[in-house]
Amino acid sequence: MKRHSLSFRLLVTEGIVLSIFFTLVTLILEQGFRDSAEQALRDRLQVQVYGLLSAAKLNEHGDLIMPHSLPEPRFENPGSGLYGFIQQAHKNVVWHSKSAIGLEELMEPIELSTGSTEFVTIKQYRYAIHSNVLLKTPAGLEREYIFTVTEDASFVTSNIAHLKETLRIWLLVIGLLLVWIQFALLRWSLRPLRTIVSDLEAVDQGKKTVLDGSYPAELTGLANNLNAFIVHERAHLERYRNTLADLAHSLKTPLAILRGCVESFSDNKETVQEQISRMNQIVDYQLQRAAAKANTNALKTTDVCQVITKIKTSLDKVYLDKQLHIDVQIPEHCFVSCEEGDLYEIIGNLMDNACKWSKHQINITILLKPRKNRQLFTLLLTIEDDGPGIPVGKYHEILKRGIRADENIHGHGIGVTVVKELIELIEGHLEGSQSEALGGMKWSVYLP
Repeated sequence: MKRHSLSFRLLVTEGIVLSIFFTLVTLILEQGFRDSAEQALRDRLQVQVYGLLSAAKLNEHGDLIMPHSLPEPRFENPGSGLYGFIQQAHKNVVWHSKSAIGLEELMEPIELSTGSTEFVTIKQYRYAIHSNVLLKTPAGLEREYIFTVTEDASFVTSNIAHLKETLRIWLLVIGLLLVWIQFALLRWSLRPLRTIVSDLEAVDQGKKTVLDGSYPAELTGLANNLNAFIVHERAHLERYRNTLADLAHSLKTPLAILRGCVESFSDNKETVQEQISRMNQIVDYQLQRAAAKANTNALKTTDVCQVITKIKTSLDKVYLDKQLHIDVQIPEHCFVSCEEGDLYEIIGNLMDNACKWSKHQINITILLKPRKNRQLFTLLLTIEDDGPGIPVGKYHEILKRGIRADENIHGHGIGVTVVKELIELIEGHLEGSQSEALGGMKWSVYLP
Protein backbone atom coordinates (compact mmCIF):
# COMPACT_ATOMS: atom_id res chain seq x y z
CA MET A 1 0.00 0.00 0.00
CA LYS A 2 1.44 3.37 -1.06
CA ARG A 3 2.01 5.92 1.68
CA HIS A 4 0.17 8.72 -0.12
CA SER A 5 -2.68 6.55 -1.37
CA LEU A 6 -6.29 7.07 -0.36
CA SER A 7 -6.40 3.59 1.20
CA PHE A 8 -3.41 4.38 3.42
CA ARG A 9 -4.96 7.63 4.61
CA LEU A 10 -8.29 5.98 5.35
CA LEU A 11 -6.58 3.13 7.19
CA VAL A 12 -4.46 5.51 9.30
CA THR A 13 -7.52 7.62 10.06
CA GLU A 14 -9.48 4.55 11.07
CA GLY A 15 -6.56 3.39 13.24
CA ILE A 16 -6.45 6.74 15.04
CA VAL A 17 -10.21 6.64 15.58
CA LEU A 18 -10.03 3.09 16.93
CA SER A 19 -7.14 4.01 19.24
CA ILE A 20 -9.08 6.95 20.68
CA PHE A 21 -12.19 4.78 20.98
CA PHE A 22 -10.39 1.95 22.78
CA THR A 23 -8.63 4.43 25.09
CA LEU A 24 -11.93 5.98 26.08
CA VAL A 25 -13.49 2.52 26.49
CA THR A 26 -10.60 1.47 28.73
CA LEU A 27 -10.92 4.56 30.90
CA ILE A 28 -14.70 4.22 31.17
CA LEU A 29 -14.51 0.48 31.97
CA GLU A 30 -11.73 1.05 34.49
CA GLN A 31 -13.65 3.81 36.25
CA GLY A 32 -16.82 1.77 36.20
CA PHE A 33 -15.04 -1.26 37.60
CA ARG A 34 -13.34 0.90 40.24
CA ASP A 35 -16.68 2.30 41.35
CA SER A 36 -18.17 -1.18 41.45
CA ALA A 37 -15.22 -2.56 43.43
CA GLU A 38 -15.35 0.33 45.90
CA GLN A 39 -19.07 -0.19 46.40
CA ALA A 40 -18.49 -3.89 47.06
CA LEU A 41 -15.72 -3.03 49.50
CA ARG A 42 -17.96 -0.52 51.25
CA ASP A 43 -20.63 -3.17 51.68
CA ARG A 44 -18.05 -5.57 53.11
CA LEU A 45 -16.71 -2.98 55.53
CA GLN A 46 -20.24 -2.10 56.62
CA VAL A 47 -20.77 -5.76 57.50
CA GLN A 48 -17.59 -5.69 59.58
CA VAL A 49 -18.87 -2.59 61.38
CA TYR A 50 -22.05 -4.45 62.21
CA GLY A 51 -19.91 -7.31 63.54
CA LEU A 52 -18.02 -4.95 65.85
CA LEU A 53 -21.28 -3.38 67.02
CA SER A 54 -22.70 -6.75 67.92
CA ALA A 55 -19.58 -7.57 69.91
CA ALA A 56 -19.29 -4.25 71.74
CA LYS A 57 -20.88 -3.82 75.24
CA LEU A 58 -20.90 -1.19 77.98
CA ASN A 59 -20.52 -2.04 81.65
CA GLU A 60 -22.43 -0.36 84.45
CA HIS A 61 -19.93 2.46 84.58
CA GLY A 62 -20.26 3.18 80.86
CA ASP A 63 -16.89 1.71 79.89
CA LEU A 64 -16.55 -0.08 76.55
CA ILE A 65 -15.91 -3.80 76.76
CA MET A 66 -14.79 -5.82 73.70
CA PRO A 67 -14.30 -9.61 73.63
CA HIS A 68 -10.80 -11.05 73.40
CA SER A 69 -11.55 -12.66 70.04
CA LEU A 70 -13.77 -11.56 67.21
CA PRO A 71 -15.69 -13.60 64.62
CA GLU A 72 -13.54 -12.17 61.82
CA PRO A 73 -10.08 -13.84 62.14
CA ARG A 74 -8.37 -11.07 60.14
CA PHE A 75 -8.91 -8.70 63.08
CA GLU A 76 -6.69 -11.00 65.17
CA ASN A 77 -3.71 -11.12 62.77
CA PRO A 78 -1.36 -8.11 62.79
CA GLY A 79 -0.84 -6.65 59.31
CA SER A 80 -3.72 -8.64 57.83
CA GLY A 81 -4.98 -5.55 56.00
CA LEU A 82 -8.30 -5.38 57.88
CA TYR A 83 -8.32 -3.09 60.91
CA GLY A 84 -10.92 -2.05 63.44
CA PHE A 85 -11.04 1.07 65.64
CA ILE A 86 -13.44 2.49 68.18
CA GLN A 87 -13.15 6.01 69.47
CA GLN A 88 -15.36 8.21 71.58
CA ALA A 89 -16.87 11.12 69.76
CA HIS A 90 -14.39 13.97 69.46
CA LYS A 91 -11.80 11.96 71.39
CA ASN A 92 -8.98 9.52 70.76
CA VAL A 93 -9.18 5.80 70.03
CA VAL A 94 -10.38 3.68 72.95
CA TRP A 95 -10.05 0.32 71.21
CA HIS A 96 -8.43 -1.19 68.15
CA SER A 97 -8.14 -4.68 66.78
CA LYS A 98 -4.98 -6.74 67.21
CA SER A 99 -4.37 -6.44 63.48
CA ALA A 100 -4.02 -2.65 63.93
CA ILE A 101 -1.06 -2.78 66.33
CA GLY A 102 1.30 -0.01 65.25
CA LEU A 103 -1.31 1.72 63.10
CA GLU A 104 -2.94 3.86 65.71
CA GLU A 105 -1.23 6.95 64.35
CA LEU A 106 -3.29 6.57 61.17
CA MET A 107 -6.47 7.24 63.05
CA GLU A 108 -7.20 10.82 63.93
CA PRO A 109 -10.20 12.10 65.87
CA ILE A 110 -13.19 12.09 63.55
CA GLU A 111 -16.15 14.42 63.70
CA LEU A 112 -19.32 12.72 62.60
CA SER A 113 -22.94 13.42 63.40
CA THR A 114 -24.86 10.86 65.45
CA GLY A 115 -26.28 8.00 63.45
CA SER A 116 -24.42 8.84 60.20
CA THR A 117 -21.97 6.74 58.20
CA GLU A 118 -19.10 7.89 55.98
CA PHE A 119 -16.97 5.97 53.46
CA VAL A 120 -13.57 7.60 52.76
CA THR A 121 -10.15 6.97 51.29
CA ILE A 122 -7.18 7.33 53.61
CA LYS A 123 -3.98 8.52 51.92
CA GLN A 124 -4.88 6.83 48.60
CA TYR A 125 -3.93 3.33 49.74
CA ARG A 126 -6.59 2.44 52.35
CA TYR A 127 -10.38 2.62 52.49
CA ALA A 128 -12.32 3.26 55.68
CA ILE A 129 -15.92 3.39 56.83
CA HIS A 130 -16.91 5.41 59.88
CA SER A 131 -20.19 4.89 61.68
CA ASN A 132 -21.37 7.06 64.60
CA VAL A 133 -23.59 5.09 67.06
CA LEU A 134 -25.03 5.44 70.56
CA LEU A 135 -24.45 2.59 73.03
CA LYS A 136 -26.44 2.23 76.29
CA THR A 137 -25.45 0.79 79.62
CA PRO A 138 -27.83 -1.58 81.44
CA ALA A 139 -28.83 1.38 83.53
CA GLY A 140 -29.76 3.33 80.37
CA LEU A 141 -26.70 5.58 80.27
CA GLU A 142 -25.81 6.56 76.65
CA ARG A 143 -22.33 6.85 75.20
CA GLU A 144 -21.47 8.05 71.66
CA TYR A 145 -18.83 6.08 69.80
CA ILE A 146 -17.44 6.05 66.27
CA PHE A 147 -16.76 2.60 64.88
CA THR A 148 -14.19 2.51 62.09
CA VAL A 149 -13.16 -0.38 59.89
CA THR A 150 -10.38 0.10 57.34
CA GLU A 151 -8.92 -2.17 54.72
CA ASP A 152 -5.92 -1.87 52.42
CA ALA A 153 -6.65 -0.83 48.84
CA SER A 154 -4.97 -3.96 47.52
CA PHE A 155 -8.38 -5.54 46.94
CA VAL A 156 -9.39 -2.77 44.57
CA THR A 157 -5.99 -2.11 42.99
CA SER A 158 -5.33 -5.79 42.30
CA ASN A 159 -8.69 -6.22 40.65
CA ILE A 160 -8.19 -3.06 38.59
CA ALA A 161 -4.70 -4.17 37.58
CA HIS A 162 -6.10 -7.51 36.49
CA LEU A 163 -8.82 -5.73 34.56
CA LYS A 164 -6.26 -3.47 32.86
CA GLU A 165 -4.15 -6.43 31.81
CA THR A 166 -7.19 -8.27 30.49
CA LEU A 167 -8.44 -5.20 28.66
CA ARG A 168 -5.01 -4.49 27.20
CA ILE A 169 -4.72 -7.98 25.75
CA TRP A 170 -8.25 -8.28 24.44
CA LEU A 171 -8.51 -4.74 23.12
CA LEU A 172 -5.21 -5.19 21.29
CA VAL A 173 -6.49 -8.40 19.72
CA ILE A 174 -9.84 -6.79 18.87
CA GLY A 175 -8.09 -3.67 17.52
CA LEU A 176 -5.81 -5.69 15.24
CA LEU A 177 -8.79 -7.73 14.09
CA LEU A 178 -10.81 -4.57 13.38
CA VAL A 179 -7.90 -2.99 11.49
CA TRP A 180 -7.58 -6.10 9.35
CA ILE A 181 -11.34 -6.12 8.73
CA GLN A 182 -11.22 -2.42 7.92
CA PHE A 183 -8.36 -3.00 5.50
CA ALA A 184 -10.34 -5.75 3.76
CA LEU A 185 -13.43 -3.54 3.61
CA LEU A 186 -11.39 -0.64 2.22
CA ARG A 187 -9.94 -2.87 -0.46
CA TRP A 188 -13.45 -4.00 -1.39
CA SER A 189 -14.97 -0.51 -1.17
CA LEU A 190 -12.23 1.16 -3.23
CA ARG A 191 -12.14 -1.54 -5.89
CA PRO A 192 -14.35 0.54 -8.25
CA LEU A 193 -11.81 3.39 -8.03
CA ARG A 194 -8.99 1.02 -8.93
CA THR A 195 -11.14 -0.29 -11.77
CA ILE A 196 -11.79 3.16 -13.19
CA VAL A 197 -8.09 4.02 -12.90
CA SER A 198 -7.24 0.81 -14.76
CA ASP A 199 -9.79 1.65 -17.45
CA LEU A 200 -8.32 5.15 -17.79
CA GLU A 201 -4.88 3.63 -18.29
CA ALA A 202 -6.37 1.32 -20.94
CA VAL A 203 -7.91 4.35 -22.68
CA ASP A 204 -4.57 6.17 -22.51
CA GLN A 205 -2.81 3.15 -24.03
CA GLY A 206 -5.40 2.85 -26.78
CA LYS A 207 -6.79 -0.48 -25.58
CA LYS A 208 -10.19 1.11 -24.94
CA THR A 209 -12.03 4.01 -26.49
CA VAL A 210 -14.17 4.97 -23.49
CA LEU A 211 -14.79 3.95 -19.88
CA ASP A 212 -17.16 1.04 -20.39
CA GLY A 213 -16.92 -0.71 -17.02
CA SER A 214 -19.73 -1.34 -14.55
CA TYR A 215 -19.30 1.34 -11.89
CA PRO A 216 -21.27 2.16 -8.71
CA ALA A 217 -23.90 4.88 -8.84
CA GLU A 218 -21.55 7.35 -7.12
CA LEU A 219 -18.98 6.95 -9.93
CA THR A 220 -21.37 6.75 -12.87
CA GLY A 221 -21.56 10.53 -13.20
CA LEU A 222 -17.77 10.79 -13.04
CA ALA A 223 -17.38 8.09 -15.70
CA ASN A 224 -19.93 9.81 -17.95
CA ASN A 225 -18.16 13.16 -17.57
CA LEU A 226 -14.80 11.57 -18.30
CA ASN A 227 -16.25 9.85 -21.36
CA ALA A 228 -17.70 13.15 -22.55
CA PHE A 229 -14.31 14.79 -22.00
CA ILE A 230 -12.53 12.00 -23.91
CA VAL A 231 -14.96 12.25 -26.82
CA HIS A 232 -14.70 16.05 -26.80
CA GLU A 233 -10.92 15.98 -26.85
CA ARG A 234 -10.85 13.45 -29.67
CA ALA A 235 -13.34 15.52 -31.63
CA HIS A 236 -11.22 18.60 -30.93
CA LEU A 237 -8.10 16.80 -32.15
CA GLU A 238 -9.94 15.60 -35.25
CA ARG A 239 -11.11 19.17 -35.80
CA TYR A 240 -7.52 20.38 -35.76
CA ARG A 241 -6.53 17.71 -38.26
CA ASN A 242 -9.46 18.49 -40.52
CA THR A 243 -8.80 22.21 -40.26
CA LEU A 244 -5.22 21.73 -41.40
CA ALA A 245 -6.53 19.79 -44.38
CA ASP A 246 -9.14 22.47 -44.97
CA LEU A 247 -6.43 25.11 -44.80
CA ALA A 248 -4.43 23.37 -47.48
CA HIS A 249 -7.54 23.02 -49.63
CA SER A 250 -8.60 26.62 -49.07
CA LEU A 251 -5.27 27.88 -50.37
CA LYS A 252 -5.59 25.98 -53.65
CA THR A 253 -7.71 28.54 -55.45
CA PRO A 254 -5.60 31.61 -54.50
CA LEU A 255 -2.44 29.70 -55.43
CA ALA A 256 -3.94 28.74 -58.78
CA ILE A 257 -4.82 32.37 -59.45
CA LEU A 258 -1.29 33.46 -58.51
CA ARG A 259 0.11 30.76 -60.77
CA GLY A 260 -1.91 32.12 -63.66
CA CYS A 261 -0.68 35.64 -62.96
CA VAL A 262 3.01 34.79 -62.93
CA GLU A 263 3.47 35.15 -66.69
CA SER A 264 2.08 38.69 -66.77
CA PHE A 265 2.75 39.93 -63.25
CA SER A 266 2.72 43.63 -64.15
CA ASP A 267 -0.76 43.37 -65.66
CA ASN A 268 -2.13 41.41 -62.71
CA LYS A 269 -0.40 43.15 -59.82
CA GLU A 270 -3.68 44.12 -58.23
CA THR A 271 -4.99 40.55 -58.52
CA VAL A 272 -1.80 39.18 -56.96
CA GLN A 273 -2.10 41.56 -54.02
CA GLU A 274 -5.77 40.63 -53.61
CA GLN A 275 -5.03 36.90 -53.57
CA ILE A 276 -2.14 37.30 -51.12
CA SER A 277 -4.47 39.21 -48.82
CA ARG A 278 -7.09 36.53 -49.33
CA MET A 279 -4.59 33.79 -48.35
CA ASN A 280 -3.79 35.66 -45.13
CA GLN A 281 -7.50 35.85 -44.38
CA ILE A 282 -7.87 32.14 -45.04
CA VAL A 283 -5.04 31.25 -42.66
CA ASP A 284 -6.50 33.45 -39.90
CA TYR A 285 -9.98 32.12 -40.48
CA GLN A 286 -8.95 28.45 -40.39
CA LEU A 287 -6.96 28.99 -37.21
CA GLN A 288 -10.05 30.52 -35.61
CA ARG A 289 -12.10 27.51 -36.71
CA ALA A 290 -9.55 25.14 -35.22
CA ALA A 291 -9.78 26.93 -31.86
CA ALA A 292 -13.59 26.92 -31.84
CA LYS A 293 -15.11 24.73 -29.11
CA ALA A 294 -18.80 24.89 -29.92
CA ASN A 295 -21.24 25.89 -32.60
CA THR A 296 -22.31 29.50 -32.24
CA ASN A 297 -24.59 31.61 -34.32
CA ALA A 298 -22.72 34.32 -36.20
CA LEU A 299 -23.61 37.79 -35.13
CA LYS A 300 -21.91 39.46 -38.12
CA THR A 301 -23.81 39.91 -41.40
CA THR A 302 -22.13 39.52 -44.77
CA ASP A 303 -23.25 40.49 -48.28
CA VAL A 304 -23.54 37.24 -50.21
CA CYS A 305 -23.82 39.02 -53.57
CA GLN A 306 -20.53 40.84 -53.03
CA VAL A 307 -18.79 37.57 -52.16
CA ILE A 308 -20.17 35.88 -55.31
CA THR A 309 -19.00 38.78 -57.46
CA LYS A 310 -15.44 38.66 -56.09
CA ILE A 311 -15.21 34.90 -56.48
CA LYS A 312 -16.52 35.08 -60.08
CA THR A 313 -13.90 37.69 -60.96
CA SER A 314 -11.12 35.46 -59.63
CA LEU A 315 -12.43 32.29 -61.30
CA ASP A 316 -12.75 34.04 -64.67
CA LYS A 317 -9.00 34.50 -64.60
CA VAL A 318 -8.23 31.01 -63.32
CA TYR A 319 -10.32 29.24 -65.96
CA LEU A 320 -9.66 31.70 -68.77
CA ASP A 321 -8.54 28.92 -71.11
CA LYS A 322 -11.88 27.06 -70.78
CA GLN A 323 -13.80 30.14 -71.96
CA LEU A 324 -16.59 29.49 -69.46
CA HIS A 325 -19.76 31.55 -69.32
CA ILE A 326 -20.85 32.18 -65.74
CA ASP A 327 -24.40 33.54 -65.67
CA VAL A 328 -25.07 35.27 -62.36
CA GLN A 329 -28.69 36.14 -61.55
CA ILE A 330 -28.54 37.68 -58.10
CA PRO A 331 -29.88 40.86 -56.45
CA GLU A 332 -27.65 43.83 -55.86
CA HIS A 333 -27.29 43.12 -52.15
CA CYS A 334 -28.33 40.27 -49.86
CA PHE A 335 -27.10 40.01 -46.28
CA VAL A 336 -26.98 36.84 -44.16
CA SER A 337 -25.82 36.21 -40.57
CA CYS A 338 -22.59 34.44 -41.40
CA GLU A 339 -18.87 35.10 -41.21
CA GLU A 340 -17.32 36.30 -44.45
CA GLY A 341 -14.71 33.56 -44.30
CA ASP A 342 -17.42 30.92 -44.10
CA LEU A 343 -19.16 32.31 -47.18
CA TYR A 344 -15.92 32.36 -49.13
CA GLU A 345 -15.37 28.71 -48.21
CA ILE A 346 -18.92 27.63 -49.07
CA ILE A 347 -19.45 29.57 -52.30
CA GLY A 348 -15.82 29.43 -53.42
CA ASN A 349 -15.63 25.64 -53.18
CA LEU A 350 -18.93 25.07 -54.98
CA MET A 351 -18.19 27.59 -57.75
CA ASP A 352 -14.65 26.24 -58.18
CA ASN A 353 -16.04 22.69 -58.51
CA ALA A 354 -18.59 23.91 -61.03
CA CYS A 355 -15.85 25.59 -63.12
CA LYS A 356 -13.68 22.52 -62.86
CA TRP A 357 -16.38 20.14 -64.11
CA SER A 358 -18.33 22.44 -66.43
CA LYS A 359 -17.97 22.38 -70.20
CA HIS A 360 -19.16 25.89 -71.05
CA GLN A 361 -22.10 27.09 -68.92
CA ILE A 362 -22.57 27.80 -65.20
CA ASN A 363 -25.70 29.35 -63.70
CA ILE A 364 -25.78 31.06 -60.30
CA THR A 365 -29.09 32.26 -58.86
CA ILE A 366 -30.44 33.48 -55.52
CA LEU A 367 -34.02 33.02 -54.30
CA LEU A 368 -35.06 35.07 -51.28
CA LYS A 369 -37.17 33.77 -48.35
CA PRO A 370 -37.43 30.12 -49.41
CA ARG A 371 -38.97 27.38 -47.25
CA LYS A 372 -37.49 23.95 -46.65
CA ASN A 373 -38.85 21.31 -44.31
CA ARG A 374 -41.23 23.86 -42.76
CA GLN A 375 -38.32 26.18 -42.00
CA LEU A 376 -37.95 29.67 -43.40
CA PHE A 377 -34.46 30.56 -44.68
CA THR A 378 -33.00 33.91 -45.70
CA LEU A 379 -32.03 32.78 -49.20
CA LEU A 380 -31.48 29.81 -51.49
CA LEU A 381 -28.24 29.88 -53.48
CA THR A 382 -28.25 27.61 -56.53
CA ILE A 383 -25.09 26.73 -58.49
CA GLU A 384 -25.56 24.64 -61.66
CA ASP A 385 -23.18 23.46 -64.37
CA ASP A 386 -23.36 21.53 -67.63
CA GLY A 387 -20.74 19.00 -66.64
CA PRO A 388 -21.15 15.24 -66.26
CA GLY A 389 -22.66 15.58 -62.79
CA ILE A 390 -22.34 13.06 -60.00
CA PRO A 391 -23.32 9.41 -60.64
CA VAL A 392 -26.35 8.05 -58.81
CA GLY A 393 -25.41 6.79 -55.33
CA LYS A 394 -22.22 8.82 -55.30
CA TYR A 395 -23.61 11.94 -53.60
CA HIS A 396 -23.30 10.71 -49.98
CA GLU A 397 -19.82 9.36 -50.64
CA ILE A 398 -18.37 12.66 -51.83
CA LEU A 399 -19.52 14.26 -48.57
CA LYS A 400 -16.97 12.07 -46.82
CA ARG A 401 -13.60 13.62 -46.28
CA GLY A 402 -11.05 12.52 -48.88
CA ILE A 403 -13.56 11.04 -51.35
CA ARG A 404 -13.76 12.50 -54.90
CA ALA A 405 -16.35 11.88 -57.59
CA ASP A 406 -13.62 11.27 -60.15
CA GLU A 407 -10.25 10.04 -58.92
CA ASN A 408 -8.63 11.16 -62.18
CA ILE A 409 -9.27 14.81 -61.38
CA HIS A 410 -6.58 16.40 -59.22
CA GLY A 411 -7.74 17.42 -55.74
CA HIS A 412 -7.80 16.60 -52.05
CA GLY A 413 -11.39 15.36 -51.83
CA ILE A 414 -12.38 17.60 -48.92
CA GLY A 415 -13.99 20.61 -50.65
CA VAL A 416 -17.62 19.50 -50.46
CA THR A 417 -17.03 18.13 -46.95
CA VAL A 418 -15.83 21.56 -45.83
CA VAL A 419 -18.91 23.13 -47.39
CA LYS A 420 -21.24 20.67 -45.62
CA GLU A 421 -19.57 21.19 -42.24
CA LEU A 422 -19.73 24.97 -42.52
CA ILE A 423 -23.35 25.00 -43.64
CA GLU A 424 -24.35 22.74 -40.75
CA LEU A 425 -22.31 24.93 -38.41
CA ILE A 426 -24.49 27.95 -39.24
CA GLU A 427 -27.64 25.76 -39.20
CA GLY A 428 -28.14 25.83 -42.96
CA HIS A 429 -28.91 23.01 -45.38
CA LEU A 430 -27.06 21.59 -48.42
CA GLU A 431 -28.65 19.56 -51.21
CA GLY A 432 -27.13 18.04 -54.32
CA SER A 433 -29.05 16.93 -57.40
CA GLN A 434 -29.00 16.88 -61.20
CA SER A 435 -29.58 20.18 -62.95
CA GLU A 436 -32.74 20.14 -65.05
CA ALA A 437 -31.65 23.19 -67.06
CA LEU A 438 -28.03 22.26 -67.81
CA GLY A 439 -27.95 18.51 -67.11
CA GLY A 440 -24.92 18.63 -64.83
CA MET A 441 -24.55 19.07 -61.09
CA LYS A 442 -26.85 21.33 -59.08
CA TRP A 443 -26.00 22.48 -55.58
CA SER A 444 -28.73 24.10 -53.46
CA VAL A 445 -27.52 26.03 -50.42
CA TYR A 446 -30.12 27.20 -47.88
CA LEU A 447 -28.70 29.91 -45.65
CA PRO A 448 -30.46 31.10 -42.48
